[in-house]
Amino acid sequence: MSDYFEIDFLDIEAKDSGDAIPLRYKIGTETRIHVTDGGFQKTGDKIVEHINQYYDEPDTIDAVIVSHPDGDHAGGLRTVLENFEVSELWMLRPWDYVDELIDRFARFKNKENLKKRLKEIYPNVTALEEIAEEEDIPIYEPFQAKKIGDFTVLAPTKERYLDLIVESEKTPQATRESIQASLAKADSLQAAWGEESFSSEETSAENNMSVIQYANLCSQKILLTADAGRDALTEAADYAPWAGLTLPGIDHFQVPHHGSRRNVSTEIFNRWLGEVLPESKKPQKGTGSFAAIISASKDDEDHPRKAVIRACIHRGANVFSTEGKNLCTSQNAPSRSWVTAQALTYPEEQEED
Repeated sequence: MSDYFEIDFLDIEAKDSGDAIPLRYKIGTETRIHVTDGGFQKTGDKIVEHINQYYDEPDTIDAVIVSHPDGDHAGGLRTVLENFEVSELWMLRPWDYVDELIDRFARFKNKENLKKRLKEIYPNVTALEEIAEEEDIPIYEPFQAKKIGDFTVLAPTKERYLDLIVESEKTPQATRESIQASLAKADSLQAAWGEESFSSEETSAENNMSVIQYANLCSQKILLTADAGRDALTEAADYAPWAGLTLPGIDHFQVPHHGSRRNVSTEIFNRWLGEVLPESKKPQKGTGSFAAIISASKDDEDHPRKAVIRACIHRGANVFSTEGKNLCTSQNAPSRSWVTAQALTYPEEQEED
């Protein structure tokens, strides 16, 4: 079979949204399987079943990537590590950097105490580290410029990651007041083509730790963003030329953070996907020029946001959301007995603060 790829965005079947993205690709004579994130703990069995069913019951997973420590991304990977031989585990562990962090935490003078506290704060990463040590799985740092197979890490840099550990509301940092995000529900108002409204609030430090990955497979540009926020997406865009990626233009775009308004902006979308199309070139449903995929639960009332769906379609996307179904985006991939997914309808309304 010629070169191919298949990237699966699994419905994690939970009340809250999460990410579970197994993928397989073949370049030349080499076939690789990666898993980026694993949803919640209960999602793990579904990932294992999916890989066995559609990826020919492999013995080995070439790479498992933990985008960031949140439980809706890292939880299910425990089952993956326990059920397959895993060649590489890529994840960031805050306690690895206590030597560089200790002076930035006013309440801690002892490195071992800080390390212990960080392990308590990030239990999902701690659990994965313990399994990796038991299974003798090597752990690598997915910082900017690192290569994971044919994927390149665009963000985070180590410097920004360390800043985010200190800034996080979870960590015992005494020089910064906690900022609480508003959970007030935004009203939806009628909006004309091209109008865009995003939240003025920022996403969490943990979301901005997200590992952003890029690959060009079968001449298709693929971007996996996890829960990256505006700062992370800007850092990744700044690095894109060094990874051989000319912007704007992505063929398979993972919409950040389940379609949240707090992670994106018009400027971010312009930079990655291009300017808003004139209304005369408004794509009809399903006739867009690229795919934008959202991992969202059908029971999650807050995701995806209409404003984010609109913004993707403004730039010519066919937008798809898991919401009760698994999605696969692929090129030249082995045949499956799956139906063609239906793109989301353009919302005539959007949320307003």
